[in-house]
Amino acid sequence: MRVLARPVAAGVPLLLLLTACGGGTDPFAGGEGADGAPEAGTVVVGSADFPESTLLGNIYAQALEAAGVDVETRFNIGSREVYYDQIASGNLSVFPEYNGAILFYLDPDATASDTEGTNAAVAEALPEGLEILDSSEAENKDSLSVTRDTAREHDLATIADLEPVAGELVLGGPPEFETRTQGVPGLQDRYGLEFQEFRSLDIGIVWQALRDGDVEVANLFTTDPTIVANDFVVLEDTENLFGSQNVTPLIHSDSVDDTARAALDAVSAELTTEVLLELNQRVSIDHEDPDEVAADWLESAGLV
Repeated sequence: MRVLARPVAAGVPLLLLLTACGGGTDPFAGGEGADGAPEAGTVVVGSADFPESTLLGNIYAQALEAAGVDVETRFNIGSREVYYDQIASGNLSVFPEYNGAILFYLDPDATASDTEGTNAAVAEALPEGLEILDSSEAENKDSLSVTRDTAREHDLATIADLEPVAGELVLGGPPEFETRTQGVPGLQDRYGLEFQEFRSLDIGIVWQALRDGDVEVANLFTTDPTIVANDFVVLEDTENLFGSQNVTPLIHSDSVDDTARAALDAVSAELTTEVLLELNQRVSIDHEDPDEVAADWLESAGLV
């Protein structure tokens, strides 16, 4: 039986995806172990306080329940600094993470970029008692995206395809994208791209600027539901500038037995970026209950 420790906050921007910084009714806000340690044999699934993380938490929890595991959920947790310590202490058993994000948290100087190398680096950096399970194909990371019309007009499928036309196009994104390594400088170094202009935009309106033609190329996260809603085209990052951000379960080793591990690995085997995009659209744009969206997908994937 699953016990819900706290209600889930709705409408939190996807910007929080990688940093997982936020407020809300954090179940651990009262201090370490504020809600108490879990009962023996209970797997506690957590989530951060933004829609995609809550959705993933529901998917993990329901997949575990279907495997006969006793589950408790503690969703809507704030910063990584809070939930990481709770996993390390065993107050949380399972948490939907992103391999690149947790690696950067543990080692800001890490250089791994592909999934295999990133996971190997995470495994080495994690302290005893914590581990990651299989990564899914689903990634939420930076992208360069264009409208369907722009893709057709310039025959664009990859970021490299922008090279002959970048000087005619305006690139839009949040202010930090102009100066960070995995941004404009990296696009210049790795792909040789020189855009007509970089337009600094609030993260919440980047997609609108692309839709309305104020920019021709936009920096969007790959599971932003506005991509599906507006039929945007995500250009393939063939040089892997943006690294790996695969959805990956982070676990407290002693709290997760072989049955639970198998159930979580089965989820990762089926979860793709395209699937996560569609599910995010249902939660964040169509305002469906993440618990119900999770149940629908698990059934369609044959996991319950």
